[in-house]
Amino acid sequence: MKNAFRILIFLFCLNFSFAQKVEFETLLKDQISIRALQIYDGKVWYSGTDSKFGYVSLKDSADKMQMRLSEEKLEFRTLAQDSKQFYAINILSPAYLFAINKKSLKYKITKVDTAKTAFFDAFIFDKFDRGIAISDPMESGNANPLLFFKSVLNPKETVRPTFPKYFPGEAHFAASNTNIAMNGDKVWIATGGTHSRIFKFSWSDPMKWEAFETPFVQGTSSTGIYSIDFYDKNFGIAVGGDYTKQAENIDNIATTNDGGKTWQIQASGKNTGYKTCVKFRPKSKGKDIIAVGDQNIEFSSDYGKTWKTISEEKGLYVCQWIDQNTVVFAGKNRIVKMKIE
Repeated sequence: MKNAFRILIFLFCLNFSFAQKVEFETLLKDQISIRALQIYDGKVWYSGTDSKFGYVSLKDSADKMQMRLSEEKLEFRTLAQDSKQFYAINILSPAYLFAINKKSLKYKITKVDTAKTAFFDAFIFDKFDRGIAISDPMESGNANPLLFFKSVLNPKETVRPTFPKYFPGEAHFAASNTNIAMNGDKVWIATGGTHSRIFKFSWSDPMKWEAFETPFVQGTSSTGIYSIDFYDKNFGIAVGGDYTKQAENIDNIATTNDGGKTWQIQASGKNTGYKTCVKFRPKSKGKDIIAVGDQNIEFSSDYGKTWKTISEEKGLYVCQWIDQNTVVFAGKNRIVKMKIE
């Protein structure tokens, strides 16, 4: 009887923890596909299709701005920020690196990558203005990463490191600007396709990289890790799957407890499938996690072991926590704010 009582209490707590009540507010509607967000000065900043870049206020959706960074119809799937600038690089070649001043919003092209294989998937900075942008591998199988130590405006501070060699058919996914994660001195980059691996380095030695295998779904061009996040230097999570078979949910979520060296599959066959972005809830000690894909939003309150659908909102690709109870999502033609209790 005592064991049965304990089981009932456990099941009650599990169901209670998943009883997440959510409210949505639309912040922006536009003809745009958005896969990259940044939060700054009480605003959601975004980049997307048709060379569009702009913001919408978190407090007043009437406070918004949008401009085009080019007369060409460039598609941005990256957006990064350091202490003074925003940065966006378009997919496809030639790839233009735009720097936008945070105060004046004046912008200029600071670099151009003319490699035929240029396709920039993600770009982020940390609070020390250390950043990295990653493109798909070149025809030789070598990588095309850019490391930035203080400012991308100074070409002397841009480094092309010795990088792990890719397997044929291995690359990255430009799904939500989140296949790169940073925490403290560590940086992780996820790959997908024929192989789904984790590349890792430390800012104390950015020329030295490690590559770790994962048990994640892989083997075809559409499978693999699409998004990663690290709560601290040890605990991290990866999500993804197969965007051509979005209902498939085998080996598409994994966690690590040793800084990315080894990964454990979670909820295989027991989640709702393909996901494009994953983020740890602030101040949750890594327990609470949100993940979004084209078809729905899922939430885990037990370190990624089990998942519950908290919304069937469709067409959202990227998310970012504002605080412990507020998440912003963006995707097809909109940005929305969600309150979670």
